[in-house]
Amino acid sequence: MTFTPVLSAGWGDADSFTLDGYTRRGGYTALTKALSMDPDALISLVKDSGLRGRGGAGFPTGMKWGFIPQGDGKPHYLVVNADESEPGTCKDIPLMLANPHVLVEGVAIASFAIRASHAFIYVRGEVTHVVRRLQQAVADAYAAGHLGSNIGGSGYDLEVIVHVGAGAYICGEETALLDSLEGYRGQPRLRPPFPATHGLYGAPTVINNVESIASVPSIVLGGAEWFSSMGTEKSKGFTLYSLSGHVKNPGQFEGPLGLTLRQLLDLSGGMREGHTLKFWTPGGSSTPILTAEHLDVPLDYEGVSAAGSMLGTKALQCFDDTTCVVRAVLRWTEFYAHESCGKCTPCREGTYWMVQILQRLEAGEGTEEDLATLLDTCDNIFGRAFCALGDGATSPIVSGIQYFRDEFVAHMTGKGCPFDPVASTVFAGASA
Repeated sequence: MTFTPVLSAGWGDADSFTLDGYTRRGGYTALTKALSMDPDALISLVKDSGLRGRGGAGFPTGMKWGFIPQGDGKPHYLVVNADESEPGTCKDIPLMLANPHVLVEGVAIASFAIRASHAFIYVRGEVTHVVRRLQQAVADAYAAGHLGSNIGGSGYDLEVIVHVGAGAYICGEETALLDSLEGYRGQPRLRPPFPATHGLYGAPTVINNVESIASVPSIVLGGAEWFSSMGTEKSKGFTLYSLSGHVKNPGQFEGPLGLTLRQLLDLSGGMREGHTLKFWTPGGSSTPILTAEHLDVPLDYEGVSAAGSMLGTKALQCFDDTTCVVRAVLRWTEFYAHESCGKCTPCREGTYWMVQILQRLEAGEGTEEDLATLLDTCDNIFGRAFCALGDGATSPIVSGIQYFRDEFVAHMTGKGCPFDPVASTVFAGASA
């Protein structure tokens, strides 16, 4: 299996993050080409390419751009969601660290296409090194004439602002991110109205993921047909897969959509020595877990959905046979309970009670009734919260019980975790 990297090309260069390093690899030539095109033609190009949002939902990027009303007399805004915070997801931060200019160039092209004169990159405050790289890249782009007034003599003006968040998971939700940008507490908004017509400061706004925007320069240069020649029928192009967990060589792997976890494990050297894959997440901890039976599921939006999960951010967390499913699910649920913004009752109350039940189960103090209550609580949260945090919190629980119910029961009958060296002795005696 061979693939010529696009997003990760040049990551190994010592100066990959600098303006000189980026321009040496052809950087900002796509912007020059884009500024000579009609903005509507740019939107059509991205539509024809089949690029879908790489932030998790997989919504067609060009279609989202096309929703922006034109000739409305209002300012238009582009907002880049760089608040990468989903457990297991680590693609956008390495991309911005290794090559921030591809994002800056993509921002300029996308802003021109939707006729926006202001763009914001909302990045997590904890990743100070990435923030500094981005700020320097933006400053260098201004100095080189790629941002600011009359870009490249085209008459187009664009101001780009790097906004540093305060470390709230909920601000990865696009409308909560907008509230945070406006200076309010980050909480999801009720929709409709949608950001396309009533977004930042009540004006038409496009919100895209880092990887989505970073893919645009290559589409402008390579063309829609080139981009759509990669991937699968409905999931076009290349992407970054984040492989982590009990694998020999975790990291970022770039390839076309539709690869399988088996292929990616082959590239990474497989699971750690002496152990086998037990379960994994296809798109971070908010997506239903899958098992070794799903090693050959195509990692595209349709294939993963057909298997009962979601492609999400392509955060492939791999857990081997030493891992306790109950403990892993508890840790994830504790995270979601902590990060719930508290705006809606199902998520605020539901995540709290799910943690209480899972703590009892993990400690060997649970009952069959607890399992039923846990699933009932998930059912009362799913589809009833303001945003996807509530739904995501239920995913590892429901799928964990679906595939590993025996392990949950073992915690009860054995009065503890069968994977715990101390508790396993008791468990073995109890089951004898």
